[in-house]
Amino acid sequence: MGVTAMAHEMIPAWLDGELTPVEKMEVHRKGLRHLAISAFVTRGDKVLLQQRALSKYHTPGLWANTCCTHPYWGEAAVACTARRLEQELGLKGLDLRHVGQVEYRADVADDMIEHEVVEIFTAEAPEGIEPVPNPEEVASTEWVPIEALAARIAAHPERYTPWLQIYIERHREMIFASAGV
Repeated sequence: MGVTAMAHEMIPAWLDGELTPVEKMEVHRKGLRHLAISAFVTRGDKVLLQQRALSKYHTPGLWANTCCTHPYWGEAAVACTARRLEQELGLKGLDLRHVGQVEYRADVADDMIEHEVVEIFTAEAPEGIEPVPNPEEVASTEWVPIEALAARIAAHPERYTPWLQIYIERHREMIFASAGV
């Protein structure tokens, strides 16, 4: 099935056990289980983090992995990942590698819940390729040593999104295995 005209408002979520298009805010208000992607772009022993724009409807100003979002209804996870890396950070042409799938549930503020089934992708950014953040999506970026990230999160968890905390605490080895860290 192709991407629909209202795709930006409808994301794949489970209702009554069946995957169906559901309006994004309804998904988060009801805590419905839904599809998502997360990308981790690395350069050597560092990972690119983004600080979410202050205009985001949940977790504004918090630091997250390189890119995370929901695919449109009918959109393949890898296509969604490539699209959002370009839209949010101006990164294109990266060799995206699918490294696994995780599921988590977390409160994200204002009675909203992320209950996501996430396809995780990684990519190595060549030297000279730097992000160009879209200010509507991203307030700032930083290349952070992977080894230091867990300590930073432990010291100041309030600065990081719940999902990044979960990824680093529970899935770090799977995510960064290809980075050799």
